[in-house]
Amino acid sequence: MSNSLISLLDRVDTHPGPAALRARSYELLALAAGSRVADVGCGTGRAVAEMAALGADPVGLDVDAHMIEEARSRHPGLDFRRADACDLPFGDGELAGYRADKVYHDLADPERAVAEARRVLAPGGRIVLVGQDWDTFVIDADDPALTRVMVHARADTIPSPHAARRYRTLLVDAGFTDVTAEVRTGVFTDEALLPMVTGVAEGAYAAGAVTRRQADEWIAEQAERARRGRLFLAVPMFLSAGRRP
Repeated sequence: MSNSLISLLDRVDTHPGPAALRARSYELLALAAGSRVADVGCGTGRAVAEMAALGADPVGLDVDAHMIEEARSRHPGLDFRRADACDLPFGDGELAGYRADKVYHDLADPERAVAEARRVLAPGGRIVLVGQDWDTFVIDADDPALTRVMVHARADTIPSPHAARRYRTLLVDAGFTDVTAEVRTGVFTDEALLPMVTGVAEGAYAAGAVTRRQADEWIAEQAERARRGRLFLAVPMFLSAGRRP
């Protein structure tokens, strides 16, 4: 994981929308004081620190060693471990809560990850999945048709780009009960978040969906929009929660 990506994630995480989304995910977990909860795909550990401050006993897990090192550096004293979402370091029924934020789209087999979540949760334990559907990015641009091509092409480079729209079904099929689904749309207009937008074009170019010239001209337009305070990116974020029977 590059330092530039970590920097971008930091800027996104401090935005009011993602902060409110994290707070909602903690509400859905409904954890009592001292409850053991896993944050799968913990990144630099922001959510782990926030849940610890709320009185939970969280464990941050990430497959990326650099992320785990960064999390340990930022939050000494908290528990961070390198682990795969499909092979968690817990015994059966060990956890009261399970949270995965912007993780399942990176998995080739989200069903396997949900089954693993069910295994490690105790009866009555809560699960919360959070993430974006990569085909539903909304970007204001002069050429909507080209933008649509780029959004879809970028989505096609993701292992499971539509995992978020499937969260509810994944939980129901895995046997969770009291399953709910919500959506909250993040709106980003800050010039500092321009890399989120330009990354769509770069991904589409890498996939061969657009030419270098098309990508460069589109990126230049978005940079000018950002300079003039006209950048607009809307990302629907899906939350689904359930209880292990």
